[in-house]
Formats: sequence, C-alpha cells, structure tokens
Amino acid sequence: MLHTLKTYFGYDSFRPQQEEIIRHLLQKKDALVLMPTGGGKSICYQIPALLCEGTAIVISPLISLMKDQVESLCTNGIAAAALNSNNDETENMQIRRSCMEGKLKLLYISPEKLLAEANYLLRDIHISFFAIDEAHCISQWGHDFRPEYTQLGILREMFPRIPIIALTATADKLTRQDIVKQMRLRKPRIFISSFDRPNLSLTVKRGYQQKEKSKAILDFIERHRGESGIIYCMSRNKTETVAQMLRKNGIRAAIYHAGLETERRNQAQEDFINDRVQVVCATVAFGMGIDKSNVRWVIHYNLPKSIESFYQEIGRAGLPSDTLLFYSMADLILLTKFATESGQRDINLEKLHRMQQYAEADICRRRILLNYFGEQRTHDCGNCDVCKNPPERFDGTIIVQKALSAIARTNQQVGTQMLIDILRGNLNAELKEKEYHQLKTYGAGRDIPARDWQDYLLQMLQLGYFEIAYNENNHLKITPAGSDVLFGREKASLVVIRREETKDKKQNKYRKVVSTPQLPLAGIETGEEELFEALKALRKRLADEEVLPAYIVLSDKVLHLLVQQRPTTIEAFGNISGIGEYKKRKYGQAFVELIRRFV
Repeated sequence: MLHTLKTYFGYDSFRPQQEEIIRHLLQKKDALVLMPTGGGKSICYQIPALLCEGTAIVISPLISLMKDQVESLCTNGIAAAALNSNNDETENMQIRRSCMEGKLKLLYISPEKLLAEANYLLRDIHISFFAIDEAHCISQWGHDFRPEYTQLGILREMFPRIPIIALTATADKLTRQDIVKQMRLRKPRIFISSFDRPNLSLTVKRGYQQKEKSKAILDFIERHRGESGIIYCMSRNKTETVAQMLRKNGIRAAIYHAGLETERRNQAQEDFINDRVQVVCATVAFGMGIDKSNVRWVIHYNLPKSIESFYQEIGRAGLPSDTLLFYSMADLILLTKFATESGQRDINLEKLHRMQQYAEADICRRRILLNYFGEQRTHDCGNCDVCKNPPERFDGTIIVQKALSAIARTNQQVGTQMLIDILRGNLNAELKEKEYHQLKTYGAGRDIPARDWQDYLLQMLQLGYFEIAYNENNHLKITPAGSDVLFGREKASLVVIRREETKDKKQNKYRKVVSTPQLPLAGIETGEEELFEALKALRKRLADEEVLPAYIVLSDKVLHLLVQQRPTTIEAFGNISGIGEYKKRKYGQAFVELIRRFV
C-alpha cells in the first residue's frame, strides 16, 4: 500500500484513517467514509482500485468533477476514464472496450449513465468495487439531495457480492443513517475523520448593505492580489451584479449558475481552473464541480441555507486560506421563506436556524462547526474573528427600548426596513401614508447609522427580544423577554460594533494593501518569491502544452516545497511529497534545470 502511494501519488505516509479504510475495502467489506473536503477521500478508493483485480466503478454527480479527477489520475500514470454524455459515441465505445479488456483501473460514471449501463457494460466487466462519491446526495435529509441518486440502491440487488464504499465530506447523523439505508450497505464500518480545517480562517460580517459589501470585497481581494477565489451568491442575478462590480474595478471575474447555457458554464469553469480569471461568482450550482487546489479564499455574499452547504463550500479552499461570510436580516427572511415553502419545511428550518446561530455567535466559530458534526473541542481555535477580536459588551437597554417602543407604537405591523426608517426619521411615501412620522419614536434613533441599526436588530433577534412573523409579511413581534426590557424590568446587553475603515480619510481613496504571497511552511527569503513565480510559469507552459489545468501538473503546495528544498537532481525531485514516479520521469528534467539556474 505504501509503495503504491509513493509510486503514483508521491506521498511517504497516509493521512489519519486512510490506511484503515483501504485495508477494510481490500477485505471486500462495505464502508461509509466521512472526511472533509481536502482531507484525502479520493486516496481511500484510488489505492484499492490499483491493488485490486478488475475496474473500480466511481459514481460521481458532476461531469466537470469527473473530468478533473480523471485528468489528475492520468497525469499520475493511472489508467482512468469517465463515461458520460459529454463524450461522443466513439469515445464512449473506446472506453467500454478498454473496460472489457481490463485496461482501466477506475471508471467514473454519473448515476444516470450507471443505471443505463447496469444491465449491459457492468455485466460484462470485472468490477472490483463501487465507490459512491458525494454520497449525501442520496439522502433526502442531505443538503444537496438529488433524485437520480435514489435508484443506486439497486446495485446491491444486481451485484450482491461486490463491496460498496460511500464517501462524503458533510453529513449529520440523520443523513449518515439514511445513506446506509438507501444504499443497503451490509454491516458497514463508519469512518469519521476530524472535520477540523485549521488552515481556514473564519470571519463573519453582519448587517452590511450592498455598497458596504462591495467595498469590503474589494479590500479583501486586494489583500489576496492574484490569488484565486470564489464568491458564492444566493441568486443568479447577484452573481452577475457582483461580477460586473469586480470587472469595473479591474478584477478578472466569471459567473457560474444553473441558468447559463452549458457552454457558457463550462467556459467559466475552464477559465477559472486555468487561471484566466481570478474570481468566479457562483450560485451553489458550482458547489461540487470544482477540485482546484490553489483556491485561497471563499466569500459568501449571502447566508447559506445550512452548515453542511457552508462547510462544503469553504472546503473548496486549500493551504492557509481566508473565508468571509456576510449576514443580513434580509437573507434570513428570504431563506426562511424558501425553507417554509419547501417540501421538507421542518428539517430545512432547523438547518437554517443552526446556520443562523453560527453567523450570530460570539464564541469560537470553529467549535460551533465541529460541534454540529458531533466533534467536541475543549479549546478555542485562535483562527476566527471571534477568537482574534473577542466581543466587547455594553448596556444597550435604551437602544433596545427605542426599537421595541417603535414596534409597539405601530401595533407590531412593520418590518425591519420600515422600523429603521422610523427610528432614523426618514420620510417616504408609505411611512407618511401610515402616519408613522407622527409617532413619539419617529427619529428617536437618528444618532445611530442605519447600518448599525441593522446589526443591533440582528442582535436583538438573536437575544429573543422580538420574532419575525414570516406568515404576516415579515412583521416584527415583541416577545415576553422583549417586554421585560421595554418596560424596564430587565436590562439588555449588546455587543460593540466594530467597523473596518476601508477608506483613507485624508486622501479619501482606497488604501492599497499589498499582500506578500506566503509560503505555507516558511516565510519568504531572498529569491524565494522569484523562484516560485518562475516555477509557476514553467508549470503553466507544460500544462498548456498538454491542455491541462496548471494545478494538475503540480499543485501549489508542491511548488512551495520545491522552493524550500530546491532539488538539483531528478532523484531529489522525486523525493518531494506529492511527486510520484510518473511525474518524476515526465517533468523532473524541466523543473530541475530551472532550479539549478537559481541555485
């Protein structure tokens, strides 16, 4: 096993649980594997595929993801192919023939194609095992349920002797139980890895309006100059608005959502994967379709609908990376509407509530994430905004009383925006028509900026001082706890709002924050940055010659190791973690010659 790992993948040791999972599968036993994105799930079935006789069948939900996996395996010298509707019939015939001749070790296939081939191709080839990737898609309790996955249970009927391994990065307890039931796994062993991704910093910004979000995003990208990132948006329109804003500011951005023609979606993904654009603005349709190793940041423009979705999406970033989540009451109201109208109202509302708790937390965010997946921590992470800047509190009783008094004086018939207009003393047609400008509380909060009122109202919602009546046009209703504060029976403690200054007040222009690309294992020394850029240029040239994404030739992590260790022989090049025999022979000469020039 170790020899195969080193020869094909260039690693000297397994990550936690990988070896145990591989041994279990080699004993022809079923398994369910939960391992976070970037945790090394693929190795768990790729090594057994190389060690077993026959062909491993890997069921994957997206053609683009299959393409990435197959290209990566082929550049490691492993015989793999994908059978899907993107191929022409001649290609698919050649792939079928290779399978029947026993030439392929891994065959990637979509659920639909698998069902179509079950009584034909699959009956005629020697199958070593089935691997169900993104297995949460099979469960109605999962965050990305796909109806076409539900028929995969027939594999157990049709191929009773062939073991099945189901793999996913995100599944709560209920989803895990459902995967086992739907796939009819036989006495499966369930392997659960740590969900901790200490390489990801976690930050949440509350109550930002569109202009403030744009400023914060531009500032954030400036600190990550030249580094690839993803901005997830709730709607198709928002992806286009955000991309347009980025392009106006000189940032290369693509859009990706389900409403685009297939050709445009594929082009956006190709441009992002091949570093022709720096940013992709996407809906969750982009969720599983990317396996790009040099994504260094992820922004959520809107609140995700569940912790599973959020965790899977931030998992697209590797190496030390930054994540940023914007959270507003408007998001919460809209997502609650979607959840209420969905076919699984209660479960979706509960998942959204847990996501809301994460966004509003004033304790270590990583502990909340890990706790959701059943993993307890006794210490804070030190790499989230709450740990880095613990919240300060103050007596906010008067602020809360002003807001609750305004709600009460409107007979609890206003939403958040109207409430802020009343408190700020804004005059608009609807407000005047309803004579809210005659209220005693009209203008009572004009000393507080509108964006701060957004934040305070979110805090008040979290503290349970009012509720949102989603069935009454999102009107705000005072709770018994709110009444206690309103009538002076209790005091209210609020968190001090911290705002980052994105403008230089003297010059009234954006500060230029120049970021130095950090090596993950050491600081930059003289010549290291220059060598790293030269290695990237060589990698890109080699990738372009083979029409491959650059990171499939060598990952950024491998390039950083080359910079630090500077191998000057092909043998030493092959000893770098992540470089197997095939890549050593194929690329060693070119990279070693370049490094020698620097040494």
